[in-house]
Amino acid sequence: MVDFAVYSNKRVLITGHTGFKGSWLAIWLHALGAKVWGYALNPYSEKDNFVLSGIGEQIENDIRGDIRDRKKLHEVFTICQPEIVFHLAAQPLVRLSYEHPVETYETNVMGSVNVLEEVRQCSATKIAIMITTDKCYENREQWWGYRENEALGGYDPYSSSKGAAEIAISAWRRSFMNPLFYEKHGKALASVRAGNVVGGGDWAADRIVPDCIRAIEAGKPVEVRFPQAVRPWQHVLEPLSGYLTLGAKLWSNPTKFAEAWNFGPSLDSIVPVWDVARMVVEFYGAGMLKDASNPDALHEAKLLALDISKARYELGWTPKWNIRTTIAKTVEWYAHYQKENVYQLCLKQITEYNDHKR
Repeated sequence: MVDFAVYSNKRVLITGHTGFKGSWLAIWLHALGAKVWGYALNPYSEKDNFVLSGIGEQIENDIRGDIRDRKKLHEVFTICQPEIVFHLAAQPLVRLSYEHPVETYETNVMGSVNVLEEVRQCSATKIAIMITTDKCYENREQWWGYRENEALGGYDPYSSSKGAAEIAISAWRRSFMNPLFYEKHGKALASVRAGNVVGGGDWAADRIVPDCIRAIEAGKPVEVRFPQAVRPWQHVLEPLSGYLTLGAKLWSNPTKFAEAWNFGPSLDSIVPVWDVARMVVEFYGAGMLKDASNPDALHEAKLLALDISKARYELGWTPKWNIRTTIAKTVEWYAHYQKENVYQLCLKQITEYNDHKR
Protein backbone atom coordinates (compact mmCIF):
# COMPACT_ATOMS: atom_id res chain seq x y z
CA MET A 1 0.00 0.00 0.00
CA VAL A 2 1.28 3.47 -0.92
CA ASP A 3 2.16 5.73 2.01
CA PHE A 4 0.29 9.02 1.70
CA ALA A 5 2.49 10.57 4.43
CA VAL A 6 4.47 12.09 1.58
CA TYR A 7 1.83 14.85 1.41
CA SER A 8 2.42 16.03 4.98
CA ASN A 9 3.63 19.66 4.99
CA LYS A 10 3.78 19.76 1.20
CA ARG A 11 2.42 22.88 -0.52
CA VAL A 12 -0.37 21.53 -2.71
CA LEU A 13 -2.44 23.63 -5.11
CA ILE A 14 -5.85 22.35 -6.20
CA THR A 15 -7.59 24.12 -9.06
CA GLY A 16 -11.33 23.58 -8.87
CA HIS A 17 -11.27 22.93 -5.12
CA THR A 18 -14.80 24.33 -4.69
CA GLY A 19 -16.19 21.64 -6.98
CA PHE A 20 -17.49 18.20 -6.08
CA LYS A 21 -14.29 16.19 -6.54
CA GLY A 22 -12.06 19.12 -5.61
CA SER A 23 -13.70 19.59 -2.22
CA TRP A 24 -13.28 15.92 -1.31
CA LEU A 25 -9.63 16.06 -2.41
CA ALA A 26 -9.07 19.20 -0.31
CA ILE A 27 -10.54 17.47 2.76
CA TRP A 28 -8.42 14.36 2.23
CA LEU A 29 -5.19 16.30 1.66
CA HIS A 30 -5.90 18.56 4.65
CA ALA A 31 -6.38 15.45 6.80
CA LEU A 32 -3.01 14.18 5.53
CA GLY A 33 -1.34 17.34 6.79
CA ALA A 34 -0.78 19.02 3.43
CA LYS A 35 -0.66 22.83 3.14
CA VAL A 36 -3.58 23.10 0.73
CA TRP A 37 -4.21 26.09 -1.50
CA GLY A 38 -7.30 26.31 -3.66
CA TYR A 39 -8.04 28.34 -6.81
CA ALA A 40 -11.56 28.12 -8.24
CA LEU A 41 -14.83 29.79 -9.09
CA ASN A 42 -17.58 30.07 -6.49
CA PRO A 43 -19.25 26.78 -5.51
CA TYR A 44 -22.30 25.71 -7.50
CA SER A 45 -24.77 26.01 -4.61
CA GLU A 46 -24.99 26.62 -0.87
CA LYS A 47 -25.55 22.89 -0.38
CA ASP A 48 -22.30 21.84 -2.06
CA ASN A 49 -19.88 19.66 -0.15
CA PHE A 50 -17.34 22.51 -0.21
CA VAL A 51 -19.74 24.89 1.53
CA LEU A 52 -21.28 22.52 4.07
CA SER A 53 -17.96 20.91 5.04
CA GLY A 54 -16.37 24.30 5.70
CA ILE A 55 -13.10 23.07 4.19
CA GLY A 56 -12.45 26.50 2.67
CA GLU A 57 -11.97 27.89 6.18
CA GLN A 58 -9.48 25.16 7.14
CA ILE A 59 -7.06 25.12 4.22
CA GLU A 60 -4.10 27.50 3.86
CA ASN A 61 -5.70 29.73 1.25
CA ASP A 62 -9.08 29.71 -0.51
CA ILE A 63 -8.83 31.88 -3.63
CA ARG A 64 -11.56 32.71 -6.15
CA GLY A 65 -10.52 32.97 -9.77
CA ASP A 66 -10.89 31.62 -13.29
CA ILE A 67 -8.23 29.39 -14.85
CA ARG A 68 -8.75 31.38 -18.05
CA ASP A 69 -7.32 34.38 -16.18
CA ARG A 70 -3.62 33.78 -16.79
CA LYS A 71 -2.49 36.86 -14.86
CA LYS A 72 -4.30 35.89 -11.67
CA LEU A 73 -3.28 32.25 -12.01
CA HIS A 74 0.33 33.40 -12.29
CA GLU A 75 -0.04 35.46 -9.12
CA VAL A 76 -1.32 32.39 -7.25
CA PHE A 77 1.60 30.24 -8.40
CA THR A 78 4.04 33.02 -7.52
CA ILE A 79 2.70 33.38 -3.97
CA CYS A 80 1.92 29.73 -3.26
CA GLN A 81 5.00 28.18 -4.88
CA PRO A 82 3.21 24.81 -4.98
CA GLU A 83 5.28 21.67 -4.89
CA ILE A 84 2.36 19.57 -6.16
CA VAL A 85 -0.53 20.64 -8.39
CA PHE A 86 -3.83 18.83 -8.91
CA HIS A 87 -5.70 20.46 -11.80
CA LEU A 88 -9.44 19.75 -11.56
CA ALA A 89 -11.01 23.06 -12.66
CA ALA A 90 -13.21 22.51 -15.70
CA GLN A 91 -16.56 22.89 -17.38
CA PRO A 92 -17.63 19.31 -16.55
CA LEU A 93 -21.07 18.81 -18.14
CA VAL A 94 -21.89 17.30 -21.53
CA ARG A 95 -25.29 18.94 -21.96
CA LEU A 96 -24.02 22.37 -20.88
CA SER A 97 -21.27 22.11 -23.49
CA TYR A 98 -23.94 22.12 -26.22
CA GLU A 99 -25.23 25.44 -24.86
CA HIS A 100 -21.78 26.98 -24.30
CA PRO A 101 -19.30 25.27 -26.63
CA VAL A 102 -16.82 28.16 -26.85
CA GLU A 103 -16.69 28.65 -23.08
CA THR A 104 -16.26 24.89 -22.68
CA TYR A 105 -13.24 24.92 -24.99
CA GLU A 106 -11.79 28.08 -23.43
CA THR A 107 -12.01 26.52 -19.96
CA ASN A 108 -11.08 22.94 -20.66
CA VAL A 109 -8.38 23.49 -23.27
CA MET A 110 -6.89 26.96 -22.78
CA GLY A 111 -7.49 26.84 -19.02
CA SER A 112 -5.46 23.63 -18.90
CA VAL A 113 -2.77 25.18 -21.10
CA ASN A 114 -2.54 28.11 -18.68
CA VAL A 115 -2.00 25.67 -15.80
CA LEU A 116 0.61 23.76 -17.81
CA GLU A 117 2.52 26.96 -18.48
CA GLU A 118 2.50 27.95 -14.82
CA VAL A 119 3.72 24.49 -13.85
CA ARG A 120 6.48 24.77 -16.44
CA GLN A 121 7.64 28.18 -15.22
CA CYS A 122 7.30 27.69 -11.45
CA SER A 123 10.60 26.34 -10.15
CA ALA A 124 9.00 25.05 -6.94
CA THR A 125 6.51 22.79 -8.75
CA LYS A 126 7.75 19.21 -9.01
CA ILE A 127 4.55 17.30 -9.79
CA ALA A 128 1.42 18.15 -11.76
CA ILE A 129 -1.52 15.80 -12.13
CA MET A 130 -4.04 16.95 -14.73
CA ILE A 131 -7.53 15.53 -14.27
CA THR A 132 -9.52 14.97 -17.47
CA THR A 133 -12.21 12.31 -18.01
CA ASP A 134 -13.03 8.92 -19.50
CA LYS A 135 -14.97 10.81 -22.18
CA CYS A 136 -11.69 12.01 -23.72
CA TYR A 137 -11.58 8.79 -25.74
CA GLU A 138 -13.01 8.46 -29.23
CA ASN A 139 -16.03 6.45 -28.11
CA ARG A 140 -16.93 3.60 -30.43
CA GLU A 141 -19.56 2.17 -28.08
CA GLN A 142 -17.41 -0.93 -27.57
CA TRP A 143 -17.92 -3.38 -24.71
CA TRP A 144 -14.26 -3.62 -23.73
CA GLY A 145 -12.65 -0.80 -21.81
CA TYR A 146 -10.48 1.88 -23.37
CA ARG A 147 -6.75 1.76 -22.67
CA GLU A 148 -4.58 4.81 -22.11
CA ASN A 149 -2.95 4.53 -25.54
CA GLU A 150 -6.20 4.47 -27.53
CA ALA A 151 -7.48 7.24 -29.79
CA LEU A 152 -8.69 10.47 -28.22
CA GLY A 153 -11.69 12.35 -29.53
CA GLY A 154 -15.28 13.05 -28.57
CA TYR A 155 -18.66 13.60 -30.19
CA ASP A 156 -19.83 16.58 -28.15
CA PRO A 157 -17.98 19.81 -27.23
CA TYR A 158 -17.28 18.63 -23.67
CA SER A 159 -15.81 15.25 -24.61
CA SER A 160 -13.78 16.64 -27.51
CA SER A 161 -12.47 19.51 -25.36
CA LYS A 162 -11.14 16.97 -22.88
CA GLY A 163 -9.55 15.00 -25.72
CA ALA A 164 -7.92 18.23 -26.90
CA ALA A 165 -6.71 18.94 -23.35
CA GLU A 166 -5.08 15.50 -23.23
CA ILE A 167 -3.28 16.24 -26.51
CA ALA A 168 -2.00 19.51 -25.05
CA ILE A 169 -0.84 17.76 -21.87
CA SER A 170 1.04 15.21 -23.94
CA ALA A 171 2.65 17.96 -26.00
CA TRP A 172 3.81 19.88 -22.90
CA ARG A 173 5.15 16.68 -21.36
CA ARG A 174 7.14 15.76 -24.47
CA SER A 175 8.28 19.29 -25.28
CA PHE A 176 9.00 20.80 -21.87
CA MET A 177 8.75 18.13 -19.14
CA ASN A 178 10.05 15.06 -20.90
CA PRO A 179 11.02 12.30 -18.44
CA LEU A 180 14.13 11.63 -20.55
CA PHE A 181 15.44 15.08 -19.62
CA TYR A 182 14.24 15.21 -16.02
CA GLU A 183 17.62 16.39 -14.73
CA LYS A 184 17.18 19.61 -16.74
CA HIS A 185 13.60 20.56 -15.77
CA GLY A 186 12.90 18.58 -12.55
CA LYS A 187 9.18 18.11 -13.20
CA ALA A 188 6.78 15.17 -13.55
CA LEU A 189 3.54 15.64 -15.50
CA ALA A 190 0.72 13.08 -15.60
CA SER A 191 -2.91 13.01 -16.68
CA VAL A 192 -5.70 10.94 -15.16
CA ARG A 193 -9.03 9.75 -16.53
CA ALA A 194 -11.82 8.59 -14.22
CA GLY A 195 -15.25 7.12 -14.85
CA ASN A 196 -18.65 8.49 -13.83
CA VAL A 197 -17.99 9.72 -10.31
CA VAL A 198 -20.72 9.84 -7.65
CA GLY A 199 -20.67 10.78 -3.99
CA GLY A 200 -22.01 13.20 -1.43
CA GLY A 201 -22.23 16.91 -2.11
CA ASP A 202 -22.66 16.94 -5.88
CA TRP A 203 -25.64 19.11 -6.89
CA ALA A 204 -24.77 19.71 -10.55
CA ALA A 205 -27.57 19.66 -13.10
CA ASP A 206 -28.07 16.71 -15.45
CA ARG A 207 -26.33 14.15 -13.25
CA ILE A 208 -28.33 11.15 -12.21
CA VAL A 209 -27.62 11.09 -8.44
CA PRO A 210 -28.25 14.82 -7.82
CA ASP A 211 -31.33 14.57 -10.05
CA CYS A 212 -32.57 11.66 -7.93
CA ILE A 213 -32.00 13.46 -4.63
CA ARG A 214 -33.62 16.70 -5.80
CA ALA A 215 -36.70 14.79 -6.96
CA ILE A 216 -36.92 12.74 -3.75
CA GLU A 217 -36.57 15.82 -1.54
CA ALA A 218 -39.29 17.56 -3.58
CA GLY A 219 -41.60 14.54 -3.43
CA LYS A 220 -41.55 14.16 -7.23
CA PRO A 221 -40.83 11.16 -9.47
CA VAL A 222 -37.21 10.74 -10.55
CA GLU A 223 -37.10 11.35 -14.30
CA VAL A 224 -34.39 9.21 -15.90
CA ARG A 225 -33.41 10.63 -19.32
CA PHE A 226 -31.10 7.86 -20.54
CA PRO A 227 -32.15 4.74 -18.57
CA GLN A 228 -30.21 2.24 -20.70
CA ALA A 229 -26.96 4.23 -20.99
CA VAL A 230 -24.14 2.16 -19.47
CA ARG A 231 -21.43 3.92 -17.48
CA PRO A 232 -18.44 3.01 -15.25
CA TRP A 233 -19.72 4.21 -11.86
CA GLN A 234 -17.38 4.85 -8.95
CA HIS A 235 -17.45 6.64 -5.62
CA VAL A 236 -15.48 9.89 -5.59
CA LEU A 237 -12.95 8.41 -3.15
CA GLU A 238 -11.91 5.78 -5.70
CA PRO A 239 -10.34 8.06 -8.32
CA LEU A 240 -9.05 10.42 -5.62
CA SER A 241 -7.18 7.52 -4.03
CA GLY A 242 -5.75 6.85 -7.48
CA TYR A 243 -4.64 10.46 -7.90
CA LEU A 244 -3.01 10.45 -4.46
CA THR A 245 -1.33 7.12 -5.18
CA LEU A 246 0.03 8.44 -8.46
CA GLY A 247 1.27 11.63 -6.80
CA ALA A 248 3.11 9.65 -4.13
CA LYS A 249 4.66 7.39 -6.77
CA LEU A 250 5.74 10.40 -8.84
CA TRP A 251 7.36 12.00 -5.80
CA SER A 252 9.60 8.98 -5.26
CA ASN A 253 10.09 8.09 -8.94
CA PRO A 254 9.26 11.06 -11.16
CA THR A 255 10.46 9.62 -14.45
CA LYS A 256 8.65 6.27 -14.33
CA PHE A 257 5.02 7.31 -13.88
CA ALA A 258 4.76 10.60 -15.82
CA GLU A 259 2.09 9.31 -18.22
CA ALA A 260 -1.66 9.00 -18.69
CA TRP A 261 -3.64 6.78 -16.29
CA ASN A 262 -7.15 5.35 -16.08
CA PHE A 263 -8.84 5.04 -12.68
CA GLY A 264 -12.12 3.25 -13.19
CA PRO A 265 -14.33 0.81 -11.30
CA SER A 266 -14.49 -2.97 -11.34
CA LEU A 267 -16.56 -4.64 -14.02
CA ASP A 268 -19.54 -5.13 -11.69
CA SER A 269 -19.90 -1.34 -11.43
CA ILE A 270 -20.35 -0.79 -15.16
CA VAL A 271 -24.16 -0.74 -15.20
CA PRO A 272 -27.08 1.16 -16.76
CA VAL A 273 -28.24 4.52 -15.41
CA TRP A 274 -31.61 2.99 -14.45
CA ASP A 275 -29.89 0.54 -12.09
CA VAL A 276 -28.10 3.39 -10.33
CA ALA A 277 -31.33 5.37 -9.92
CA ARG A 278 -33.09 2.27 -8.62
CA MET A 279 -30.39 1.76 -5.97
CA VAL A 280 -30.57 5.40 -4.89
CA VAL A 281 -34.30 5.00 -4.26
CA GLU A 282 -33.69 1.69 -2.48
CA PHE A 283 -31.03 3.01 -0.09
CA TYR A 284 -32.79 6.32 0.52
CA GLY A 285 -36.04 4.49 1.29
CA ALA A 286 -38.14 6.91 -0.75
CA GLY A 287 -38.92 8.00 -4.30
CA MET A 288 -40.05 6.40 -7.52
CA LEU A 289 -38.60 6.26 -11.01
CA LYS A 290 -40.03 7.52 -14.29
CA ASP A 291 -38.64 6.67 -17.72
CA ALA A 292 -38.16 10.08 -19.37
CA SER A 293 -36.45 8.88 -22.55
CA ASN A 294 -36.58 11.35 -25.43
CA PRO A 295 -35.64 10.16 -28.93
CA ASP A 296 -34.88 13.77 -29.91
CA ALA A 297 -32.54 14.43 -26.98
CA LEU A 298 -29.01 15.72 -27.50
CA HIS A 299 -26.47 12.98 -28.20
CA GLU A 300 -24.83 11.29 -25.23
CA ALA A 301 -22.78 8.10 -25.35
CA LYS A 302 -24.76 4.94 -24.64
CA LEU A 303 -21.80 2.79 -23.55
CA LEU A 304 -18.47 3.67 -21.99
CA ALA A 305 -15.94 1.62 -20.03
CA LEU A 306 -12.31 1.95 -18.91
CA ASP A 307 -9.50 -0.58 -18.80
CA ILE A 308 -7.63 -0.10 -15.50
CA SER A 309 -5.03 -2.85 -16.01
CA LYS A 310 -2.18 -0.34 -16.17
CA ALA A 311 -3.00 1.27 -12.80
CA ARG A 312 -3.61 -2.15 -11.27
CA TYR A 313 -0.28 -3.65 -12.29
CA GLU A 314 2.06 -0.64 -12.38
CA LEU A 315 0.73 1.43 -9.47
CA GLY A 316 -0.75 -1.37 -7.37
CA TRP A 317 -4.07 0.51 -7.35
CA THR A 318 -7.44 -1.23 -7.53
CA PRO A 319 -10.97 -0.04 -6.71
CA LYS A 320 -12.34 -1.04 -3.31
CA TRP A 321 -16.10 -0.43 -3.30
CA ASN A 322 -18.54 -2.34 -5.51
CA ILE A 323 -21.57 -0.65 -7.03
CA ARG A 324 -23.91 -1.26 -4.11
CA THR A 325 -21.42 0.04 -1.55
CA THR A 326 -20.72 3.02 -3.83
CA ILE A 327 -24.39 4.01 -4.00
CA ALA A 328 -24.98 3.24 -0.31
CA LYS A 329 -22.13 5.56 0.77
CA THR A 330 -23.33 8.22 -1.64
CA VAL A 331 -26.89 8.11 -0.34
CA GLU A 332 -25.59 8.16 3.24
CA TRP A 333 -24.19 11.65 2.66
CA TYR A 334 -27.45 12.98 1.19
CA ALA A 335 -29.53 11.36 3.92
CA HIS A 336 -27.44 13.00 6.69
CA TYR A 337 -26.12 16.32 5.36
CA GLN A 338 -28.97 18.33 6.90
CA LYS A 339 -28.48 17.02 10.43
CA GLU A 340 -24.81 16.06 10.81
CA ASN A 341 -21.42 17.78 10.67
CA VAL A 342 -20.56 17.36 6.99
CA TYR A 343 -16.81 17.65 7.46
CA GLN A 344 -16.89 14.81 10.00
CA LEU A 345 -19.19 12.82 7.71
CA CYS A 346 -16.63 13.13 4.90
CA LEU A 347 -13.75 12.17 7.20
CA LYS A 348 -15.75 9.16 8.37
CA GLN A 349 -16.21 7.94 4.80
CA ILE A 350 -12.54 8.55 3.97
CA THR A 351 -11.55 6.48 7.02
CA GLU A 352 -13.99 3.72 6.04
CA TYR A 353 -12.57 3.71 2.55
CA ASN A 354 -8.99 3.52 3.78
CA ASP A 355 -9.86 0.69 6.18
CA HIS A 356 -11.75 -1.34 3.56
CA LYS A 357 -9.84 -4.40 2.41
CA ARG A 358 -9.66 -4.97 -1.31
